[in-house]
Amino acid sequence: MKRFVFNLTIFIAVSLSLFSLDVLHVNAASKVPEGSVIANGITIGDIDVSGLSSSEAKKLIKSKLEDRKAAEITVYCVDNESVVLHPGDVGLDWANPETTDEAASYGNRGNIIQRYKDRKDIAKDGIKLPLEYSVSEGAIRSFVEEQCSVFDHYAVDATMEKTSDGFSIVPGSEGAIVDQDSAVSYISDFLRNNWSGTGCEIELPIIIDKPKGTEEDLSQVKDLLATFSTSFSTSGADRSANVRNGCRLVNGTTLYPGDEFSMYDHIKPFTEENGYHMAGSYVNGLVVDSLGGGICQVSTTLYNAVIRAELEVTERNNHSMVVTYVPVSQDAAISESSGKDFRFVNNTDYPVFIEGYTTDEKRIIFNIYGKETRPDSRSVEFETNILSTVVPEGEKIVPSSAYPVGYSSVQSAHTGYKAQLIKIVKENGVEVSREVFNSSTYNSVPRTAVIGTSSNNPDAVAQIQEAIATGSIDYARSIAGAWAAAATLVPTEVNP
Repeated sequence: MKRFVFNLTIFIAVSLSLFSLDVLHVNAASKVPEGSVIANGITIGDIDVSGLSSSEAKKLIKSKLEDRKAAEITVYCVDNESVVLHPGDVGLDWANPETTDEAASYGNRGNIIQRYKDRKDIAKDGIKLPLEYSVSEGAIRSFVEEQCSVFDHYAVDATMEKTSDGFSIVPGSEGAIVDQDSAVSYISDFLRNNWSGTGCEIELPIIIDKPKGTEEDLSQVKDLLATFSTSFSTSGADRSANVRNGCRLVNGTTLYPGDEFSMYDHIKPFTEENGYHMAGSYVNGLVVDSLGGGICQVSTTLYNAVIRAELEVTERNNHSMVVTYVPVSQDAAISESSGKDFRFVNNTDYPVFIEGYTTDEKRIIFNIYGKETRPDSRSVEFETNILSTVVPEGEKIVPSSAYPVGYSSVQSAHTGYKAQLIKIVKENGVEVSREVFNSSTYNSVPRTAVIGTSSNNPDAVAQIQEAIATGSIDYARSIAGAWAAAATLVPTEVNP
């Protein structure tokens, strides 16, 4: 019979060897040998990276990412209108490139037996690592605003029309708009978390835009809250046309409670196509021709109706120089170049309707209708309070190469003022309050002449410059007039 003898030395040696292998496995767990390839069965997203090194896997994924950036995603907007989104245009990029190193670590750590076992398990069960994307939300927002929202159509509020028989109501209609904030979030989340990497279709969230106003709301508008008129009887044909045109553009406006009216928004653009002509307006202390000259008389007339209806004025600017059609501090200037506007809010609990028209006698009238909630005993008046007066001194000559020698134009002097508009409230004819409603400062401008200086004749230029240097408008105009007369002479041929 064979006898098995326990050999302590051999047992200890074998045990130490096995222990050493375990130690080596633990120490190797945090380090992947150089040149390791990714085990079969590992994918990053839907991309198989089996048999590749970490760097090779990176190149493969980056190559596929370029194709995915050019994928066409059909984005449906309002009314089934669609645009194409290329993910690369909204900053699509690879957010977790370190995943290739993680992929290379599986089956490449530990001793040879552990690595073999791990690779067999991976080949059988597989490992799917995430492929994560990043996007630019700013670029997505620009895409939504510039390409998707162009199909939006907003609700059309119910409005009113003034007829000889009273008011008629024009019903409103619903609109539909892209919910921009939700759309940006949706596209961002879709690309980062739900996108397959190929062409597809998505539908943006839409908001139904409800119109304001019902027949019941608008039927409340019956009372004349205020009226005001000014005369443009001294205006020429072009300025008169601008006043009539501006009045036409404002007429028929319906404002709901809380709505803000912008005069500029209603009368722009200042173009011939929008009905405007060249006429005089104030620019840098001069009266110069510009498209829409005279439009400020429209805003001023409406301003005076608005303050008497006691609607809330949110922006009002005075002119640089006084105007003649209303008292000082009762004007409201509009200026496209300097950003001046006239704005007010319907601060009542009911809709208001603005009626504007002009007469054959060259008067412009604005009526404001609504529901009168002020007591019959209450009345409102406005009074101008002049704080100081600056009388212009001397004369001013403005040489201009934009006009030929012989041209001259003179505008009269403008007195400067500092003034206040005082609002006076009375109850049963007795004054109960008096407050400063606005403050205005108007420039003092002396009698001013614009004299042309452009000519190919050096003698003409020299003479007109000498005349301008005297500072005398009348003398400069006389020299300009002489050159203008000379320019009209037709030379005659004298027979020898």
